[in-house]
Amino acid sequence: MFRLKAALRNGKTLSARWRAALVAPAALAGLLVADAALADMRTAVVPKRIIYPGEEIQAGQLEVVEVTNPNIVKGFAESISDVSGLVTKRTLLPGRVILVSALREPFLVNRGSTVQMVFDNGSLVIRASGTPLQDAAVGELIRIRNKDTGVIVSGTVMADGTVHVVAK
Repeated sequence: MFRLKAALRNGKTLSARWRAALVAPAALAGLLVADAALADMRTAVVPKRIIYPGEEIQAGQLEVVEVTNPNIVKGFAESISDVSGLVTKRTLLPGRVILVSALREPFLVNRGSTVQMVFDNGSLVIRASGTPLQDAAVGELIRIRNKDTGVIVSGTVMADGTVHVVAK
């Protein structure tokens, strides 16, 4: 290092060996930065057209783009499989990222329809017809009115479309 400083002070040019010794660490640092940038590259899902609230999202309506803004809000969908088949709660604009919080599962039980209510307590199983008082997806707790008695009970929507009534 002292020879380099002396050579620079005397106005002598650097030999090829010294130039290579100075350039190599800089080139290596540049490769490491470029590699880190490629590792951090993320993608986002954006709509191709306007998608209105209540619409079920189809894969053909979406495209995947590279995220270039490092300050983008967290919680956006990164792959089409994350959002395909879900229903939007708000209007989605073309070219804008889709926030996962703006999506929901499709309703399995619709308000006013007739569904099967099931109360299961060990060996006692009671089934009755009921009318849901609200829309709900699988796993949600809803209120439901018994069609025979008019009594309103609460229950959880199951994957088969029945509502399992909870005991008081």
